Amino acid sequence: MCVRRCVITVGDLGEFGVINRITGRLPQGAAVMLGPGDDAAVVSAPDGRVVVSTDLLIEGRHFRRDWSSGYDVGRKAAAQNLADVAAMGAVPTSLVVGLGMPADLPLVWLDGLTDGFRDECAVVGASVAGGDITRCDLVVIGVTALGDLGGRAPVTRSGARPGQVVAVTGRLGYAAAGWALLEAGVPENPVLEEVVVAHRRPSPPYAMGPGAAELGASAMLDVSDGLLQDLGHVAEASGVRIELDPRAFTVGEPVAVAAKELGVDPLEWVLTGGEDHALAAVFPAEVSLPPSWQVVGRVAEGEGALVHGREIGRRGWDHFR
Repeated sequence: MCVRRCVITVGDLGEFGVINRITGRLPQGAAVMLGPGDDAAVVSAPDGRVVVSTDLLIEGRHFRRDWSSGYDVGRKAAAQNLADVAAMGAVPTSLVVGLGMPADLPLVWLDGLTDGFRDECAVVGASVAGGDITRCDLVVIGVTALGDLGGRAPVTRSGARPGQVVAVTGRLGYAAAGWALLEAGVPENPVLEEVVVAHRRPSPPYAMGPGAAELGASAMLDVSDGLLQDLGHVAEASGVRIELDPRAFTVGEPVAVAAKELGVDPLEWVLTGGEDHALAAVFPAEVSLPPSWQVVGRVAEGEGALVHGREIGRRGWDHFR
């Protein structure tokens, strides 16, 4: 019988009870040869090379517990790291997770977080192979993703050449629209639900990454900080200019509805909004792209990334700006 409170917290379970609870909810994929329980995990690398990416999420900076459930945060934390691996043309195999959390964190929130990691990894056949936990004033999540190139060369940011085309796959502007609605305090409703869910749980087009490598992509990245800003990194690394055509972009209907609700230009979200984790890639002009890729610009001599005939103010996300 609960006398003072009925919410069970991670503090009630203790460190090793929490570890056992987390690992008990995480099945291991085929790439994991030795999972949680030892000082380190062992993950197979059939290609002989391992693609590695790491990311950090801090409560209040990257997510809010009053906006997102533990399950939402788990899906999001896994997705943004798995997308980085896919953007190199690799197939994600596993994650390791460092987790800091307060002792009064409800156990149900932790279970949701764990299940979110499990379910997002399942989308690509990966798994959480291990990690670490500690006590912290806020929820802090550090994720390292591993991937396999399958014999392909990694697709970097430095391979764009003049005369090539720029294409995108996945959603753009959805997560930014959802964040803007939540920030403005717009009541949730079925019409706007899709963009709010997109902010909470991005849906990266994982398979398109290795697929782009097979098609001959010479440069590629995950759109996490805004398309215009991220393509600026490709332009800088490749020593070229990227020119985007604003008429080439399709604004999703939910994004357009949200923009009308807030009185903003939806194309601003498409060009500068981050966290949808779409993929942007550069291809030789002669490559016949499938419908899942939308050509939105070209590579030219020069420098920087720009949008023809349109002034764009804020170019994307910057943690220190």
